[in-house]
Amino acid sequence: MQEYEERLLARGIKPTAVRILILKAMLSYSQAFNLADLEAALDTVDKSTLFRTIMLFHEKLLIHSIDDGSGSVKYSVCNKNCMCAIDDMHVHFTCSHCKKTFCLESISIPRVSLPDNFLLQSVNFVLKGLCDQCSKLAT
Repeated sequence: MQEYEERLLARGIKPTAVRILILKAMLSYSQAFNLADLEAALDTVDKSTLFRTIMLFHEKLLIHSIDDGSGSVKYSVCNKNCMCAIDDMHVHFTCSHCKKTFCLESISIPRVSLPDNFLLQSVNFVLKGLCDQCSKLAT
């Protein structure tokens, strides 16, 4: 419990019982999750509370969002050192078979030279193919 409280406090988030419960659920995912995943896992938590908590966590850089082209924004918990700056961003991988999205934190987004007076505000780098589990089924 103390680990969850420390992670929340490190991002300036008051560690309430519901926020700890939500963070614990988020950390249980080995891949990115969406709002519907959390609603199913936390059926006792009010949907509006869950949504507001996701927005707070995102605003305070505890989680980052991923637009993988599925039409449903996915989220993943940031590592403790991440501040969601361009240099902290990493590649994501979406499996075309199982539809899971994974953070590939060991692969940084490549630097891109922009024309003069262009200001980069965000980057979305998603690779698509078969994940390690689905690729075994394909062979």
